[in-house]
Amino acid sequence: MLRRLGWLIGLSQRSRQTKTLDAEPYVARVKPVLMVDTVQEISIYIHRFHNLDLFQQGWYQIKISMRWEDGDNNSCGIPSRVVQYEALDTSSNDSCGVWKIDDQDNSFLTQPFRIKYARQDVRLCMMVSFTMPLERYEGSASSAVILRFELLYSPIMENISVTHSDACPAAVHDFRIPPKALSGVHSYCPVHFDTFHAVLIDVSLHVSVMKSAAYKRPAILSSDTSNGKNLASGNVQSSKKAFAQIASADKKLVSFVKALLGARDTLLEEMQRLSKAVGQTIDLSEFVASMDNAFLSDSASTGTSVEVEDSGQGRQQKNLEKLNGQFDLESDDWLRNFSKEHLSRTFHLLGTQLQYLWNIFLTFHRDNNSKTLDYLRDIWTKDRRAEWSIWMVYSKVEMPHHFISGMDDTSNHSSHKRATSALNDINNRAVQDMHIFGDPMRVPIVIIERVWNAPRRTFSDNSYMRHVDKIDSSLLNGNDEESGTRKHNNSQQSGRELKIVGHHLDLRLVRNQWLLIDPKIEFLMSEANEEKTHGDFREMGQRLAQEVVSFFKRKMDKHSRYGRLKNVKLSFVGHSIGNVIIRSALADSLMEPYRKYLHTYLSLSGPHLGYLYSSNSLFNSGLWLLKKLKSTQVIHQLTLTDDPDLQNTFFYKLCKQKTLNSFKNIILLSSPQDGYVPYHSARIESCQPASFDNSKRGVAFLEMLNNCMDQIRGPSPETPHHQRVFMRCDVNFDTTLYGRNLNSFIGRAAHIEFLESDIFARFIMWSFQDLFR
Repeated sequence: MLRRLGWLIGLSQRSRQTKTLDAEPYVARVKPVLMVDTVQEISIYIHRFHNLDLFQQGWYQIKISMRWEDGDNNSCGIPSRVVQYEALDTSSNDSCGVWKIDDQDNSFLTQPFRIKYARQDVRLCMMVSFTMPLERYEGSASSAVILRFELLYSPIMENISVTHSDACPAAVHDFRIPPKALSGVHSYCPVHFDTFHAVLIDVSLHVSVMKSAAYKRPAILSSDTSNGKNLASGNVQSSKKAFAQIASADKKLVSFVKALLGARDTLLEEMQRLSKAVGQTIDLSEFVASMDNAFLSDSASTGTSVEVEDSGQGRQQKNLEKLNGQFDLESDDWLRNFSKEHLSRTFHLLGTQLQYLWNIFLTFHRDNNSKTLDYLRDIWTKDRRAEWSIWMVYSKVEMPHHFISGMDDTSNHSSHKRATSALNDINNRAVQDMHIFGDPMRVPIVIIERVWNAPRRTFSDNSYMRHVDKIDSSLLNGNDEESGTRKHNNSQQSGRELKIVGHHLDLRLVRNQWLLIDPKIEFLMSEANEEKTHGDFREMGQRLAQEVVSFFKRKMDKHSRYGRLKNVKLSFVGHSIGNVIIRSALADSLMEPYRKYLHTYLSLSGPHLGYLYSSNSLFNSGLWLLKKLKSTQVIHQLTLTDDPDLQNTFFYKLCKQKTLNSFKNIILLSSPQDGYVPYHSARIESCQPASFDNSKRGVAFLEMLNNCMDQIRGPSPETPHHQRVFMRCDVNFDTTLYGRNLNSFIGRAAHIEFLESDIFARFIMWSFQDLFR
């Protein structure tokens, strides 16, 4: 009872005990923190949204996000700065709302804009910068960055305001920025999305490494013996651990300094290159001199001396070369000679210099954004031509020549191995389009065969590749002197190009690529023979000729009223039997006054020699059955059974008519995997069965072939001194994509792939742009 009362009044035994402190002092274990940090800064300029071929009108937005390639979804970039560098047109109703930063997924969304018609331009004129911490990479990134553009769509609703939450994802386009490009790159980056959402977004990327804004310069460390006393106060094991932590911190500090130093020099070089390209000088001579002096004065304190002379003109470049020549920037051995105090000061100095240069560059880009974009676009075009050559094989042959067998699966596989091994040799500082580089083994292989004139052919057809070593390969590389002269002349003439393309849906992908190369061209997507391809080729050709003449006169009258029409080029693109319709239209008398304007002819798997000697027995059986059941005229003409006399058949007469000799450029695309059109017929060449056929059919086939080749070999009537460009291009698709189905079994899959894929068209058309301008 008394004890309980004691508890109530606070007199318990435990309360009377005196609390004493431990005699041993408590040592807090604090993990050393490195007081330096860098970030990856990626600035994205969104200049223009161009609608090539969107299927739906409505409100569209662009969503941008980025992440580390080797990380999870949490390791993403954070939008840190948004700049509207040009005022937008607020008078129209084609835009509403404002841009937005989504804190949930750290993405950036542009303001919604309205798309109403094809080839519509929407100027966005904004810049967004993303920052990505680099602490786990110790200064410079060892992982690539995946940059994602998403197209968001919302339909047009009356009396309902559009919000960001209303938009739904429509398409995605990813790009990969390699690790070496993250130290500093300035690149054009066109965004197209996919074949069902064909657009062009003019985007430029500008990347650098910066000092983190959260970094504060540490206090200068003293070099007295107090640090040694503190280390000696612990046991031997803790001392060794502390020394190891300091050594690790010094190593990280060296890597951070090296990363900033490389980023600074890269940014300086890029600024000099861009300023020279746009004709606007950025005077950084004083900055470079003070930069070197500050760095060299610190170097002198460590026993390293560098002599820099004041050379007057060109001092900016020479000082930079002098500094880089003294120190091997690829190695960090010279940085290890510096003290930790000096490394900390150097880190702070380089970070300040980088921020200063970066702000100057952003101002320069804002003032010269159009010229900078044009220059970066030209560089992108040249780089892509070299980069895409991984999947392109070039050869050169004489004309005429024997048949060349198509590639089998073994050779196709070896070409893919060649492409995969060549990936290591490409420019690893270039931004990579994941539509192509996402799975390089799926990309089609294109074999380009440049055909040159040879001595007059004979019926024995024995002339083949006797003087191949004398053939110039300049046009194969696309950079010949004649090509450059021709391009210059075309730009001076300010000509107008009219393109006649087949079915308005079939060849839209080729049309879109052509528009990207030359946005000023006028296209006719023919509809004259839609749902009318079962009759006579002559009637189909006449309908197309009437449609072309009407379109031509309409465009000529329109441009003549403004006095801007100086030069006209008429080009044709066809797929499958559309090529036969094109040649039939060119043979029509209506087209005679317009043949002098013919420029480029692009044929996609066209049966130019009919279906003689077709090797697809299953397809031949189907044709025989159709002839028996339906007896359509077009099938009889394709198989040369429309007349008992082969010399009176439609194809024999078509090959004798001048349908190819007026074109300046002829490009024949074929695929050995295409079972619908005979391989030799699409290439206008002989084949092995025809070479051993001495019957009337074999003689007629050889005459058809020679009549076509005589037109291609001979000079153009309008430009007799012009060397006609004649190329055969084999496209070898990835057959594993087709699977086991009816289309692949009968050979139709590759035939349709010409219409459903545009990668092969990008390779060919962008590698030989002069032929499509």
